[in-house]
Amino acid sequence: MLPQPLQTPGKILVRATNWIGDAVMSLPALRALRERYPAAEICILAKPWVADLYGREPFCDRVIPYAPKTWREKLQAGRALRAEHFDCAILFQNAFEAALIAFLARIPQRIGYARDGRGFLLTNAIPLPRPGEIARHERFYYLELLRRAGVIAGIPENHQIRLQCAPQAREAGAARFRALGVTLGVNRPVIGISPGAAYGTAKRWLPERFAEAAQRVARETGASVAIFGSQDERELCETIAQLIAATTPVRNFAGQTTLAEYIDLAAACQVYLTNDSGGMHIASALGVPTVAIFGATDDTTTGPTGELARVVREPVECSPCLRRECPIDHRCMTRVNADRVARTALELLNAQNVLK
Repeated sequence: MLPQPLQTPGKILVRATNWIGDAVMSLPALRALRERYPAAEICILAKPWVADLYGREPFCDRVIPYAPKTWREKLQAGRALRAEHFDCAILFQNAFEAALIAFLARIPQRIGYARDGRGFLLTNAIPLPRPGEIARHERFYYLELLRRAGVIAGIPENHQIRLQCAPQAREAGAARFRALGVTLGVNRPVIGISPGAAYGTAKRWLPERFAEAAQRVARETGASVAIFGSQDERELCETIAQLIAATTPVRNFAGQTTLAEYIDLAAACQVYLTNDSGGMHIASALGVPTVAIFGATDDTTTGPTGELARVVREPVECSPCLRRECPIDHRCMTRVNADRVARTALELLNAQNVLK
């Protein structure tokens, strides 16, 4: 019999995941946690590059940045958390380190999956779901942790992945785009593009096809194009920008925005074209019509969700392979043409108008 969580914890610490995509997929669980404990102070312990995801969400009272590099700094961080007097820690991050930090912080109830050899550090060491035991999409992994720990009675009916800051983010992003009107064109709708993927090149659609698809959608909607990515992806994004610039106003934002700024700009896009990436998860969670090109990864586990999300993939015998780099001819991506992606985006825009 697993020990039950506190019925009315005053302060809850949630150790966030380290990847943006995983962080977005944990949003339904965080929303369920707030609904279960509406009066609790919920603090999110997060790496700096994901911290801005949480600050405007109703489930979050406070974000605590977590950026130690050495083990000595990590141990010091755990001890520093003692002064917070948390009643309960919920560990969405799977690492041993997450449990150790909660243990060192002397948090009396420590809930997490029993993996990475950390079970002895947890008061509620939750068994991992076996294959086929829960719904495939990753969001259910985090919801199931709460259910198995007794925090929630069952999987909530509303388990959609949504950023509730979307309306205010959209207004802020639109204002930013208007301020850049000389570059992007005054009063134009904007097509967002995320052509990178941190996991590896196997997840990346061809740059010239991103450009071709964006140009067609822009031509039919009178839109400009905004390209997003990390600093490491700036050269890739610039290549696409140069291809688009011959016919369409375009700006390359790669490496030039914080996560919070990116969320605002993505929210203001009319439609979003993307690989399986953190950008895909955020755009979809904002309710932006999102077209995601999948190949090496599995859209049934990590794909975008909602009425305005579409996955484009070519069913080839080796996909999904989950490899970082393609060892053969990248057929899962090369067989997806620009016309198909553009048509899907235009169909989505029509569907959005109908839903409105």
